[in-house]
Amino acid sequence: MQLRDVKTREQALELVKSRHCKHVKIAITDFNGILRGKYISVEKFEGALKHGMGFCDVILGIDTDDQLIDNLKTTGWHTGYPDAPIKIDPSSCREIPFEDNTLLFLCEFDQTSAAVCPRQLLKRVIKRANDMGLFPYCAFEYEFTVFDETMESVREKNYRNLKPITPNNFGYSIMRNTFLSEFYTDLLSLAEQMDFPIEGFHTEIGPGVLEAALVADSAINAADKANLFKTMTKVYAERQGLMASFMAKWNSEMQGQSGHFHISLLDKNGHNVFYDEKADANMSQTMHHFVAGQQALMPEWLVLAAPTVNSFARLVPGVWAPTSALWGIDNRTTALRAITGSKKAQRVEYRIGAADTNPYLLAACAIASGLYGIEHGLTLGKPTEGNAYAAKFDKKYALPSTLEEAAKRFSTSKTAQEYFGETFVHDFSATRLWEVRENQKAITDWQMRRYFEII
Repeated sequence: MQLRDVKTREQALELVKSRHCKHVKIAITDFNGILRGKYISVEKFEGALKHGMGFCDVILGIDTDDQLIDNLKTTGWHTGYPDAPIKIDPSSCREIPFEDNTLLFLCEFDQTSAAVCPRQLLKRVIKRANDMGLFPYCAFEYEFTVFDETMESVREKNYRNLKPITPNNFGYSIMRNTFLSEFYTDLLSLAEQMDFPIEGFHTEIGPGVLEAALVADSAINAADKANLFKTMTKVYAERQGLMASFMAKWNSEMQGQSGHFHISLLDKNGHNVFYDEKADANMSQTMHHFVAGQQALMPEWLVLAAPTVNSFARLVPGVWAPTSALWGIDNRTTALRAITGSKKAQRVEYRIGAADTNPYLLAACAIASGLYGIEHGLTLGKPTEGNAYAAKFDKKYALPSTLEEAAKRFSTSKTAQEYFGETFVHDFSATRLWEVRENQKAITDWQMRRYFEII
């Protein structure tokens, strides 16, 4: 049996036993998109497949530095941080090529904790689409920087004066990817082996910056592949004595790193409902409504696509990141880029997301806001032509300028509560406001240069 043919609990157990595995690895995604997990014995794996298992729910209540977040409904000192029920997805099975006979399975929170589980949230959005006779088909693309650094060296340098793997700007360079062909081809091979295949891979503008476009798939599969790609790219780089960073913007002198999301909607027969050969730009009425919904809710739901303080350093004019909720046809200065022309390619690119987003939450945001537009028959205005940074626009399309503003706006959003549930909206907003407070404690290099001597 091939790994990716596994669909049922029985097949998963049969595969593990036939390979004489002693342990398997399980992983579950937290609010920040970080895969957290552990090795478990085959005996425990068998019991978990049949009856589920518990996983300490503290991972729903810690930040990226493992600090406890306050003011959450789901978990905290007030709950005692109990085990939360999780379930294993047998169909997520992958082999980790550089671990001897080790299989990886993705998991998700179950029962009451499902309300705040990112993977479960996306599943609920997908079900809403399916109930409308629509099936999201999606792909992620990521920019990231590879550094000639190690986990020890970046700390010794206090994250200053980091050395990218190559110097200077060299976008789409055949020289660079030929010189570093082993890194490229090995990562491409890893992506194939672990079933998050890469459709296009090239150097981007900036020292050491690469861009990978993943192959499209159904929404949940696309998000799984995106999360595995980010995690395993970082693992692969560190195994080579390098480091890969998906920060939204790691250097103020350079452009940010995007995490764009492409989406089309299919009907039950697999036809792209965004395509209408008789319409202008082949954009169907359904596509008009969908993009209108994304545009209308982007300012309100921005925190799902810009989840860190650093995210907002990227959202500035002139560096290939959108600064307002405008749309255009094949316009890379807008937040929503309608890609038109053929049944197969007709889609919308949700460009507001950075590389630091949680792929499950970005996908849920982009899909649910579009469904809102269809359900309410929203009207789409004229596309923005030319430079969106210089365009005049209605104030309702202005985006929050800070994480605090975005989190507070999301926390009171009635549409967010309708589509994602009150518990998720409360707790996710609380985690972002915690991030704001943690950031306010920091003494930055800018502050030292600004005030140390002269003030």
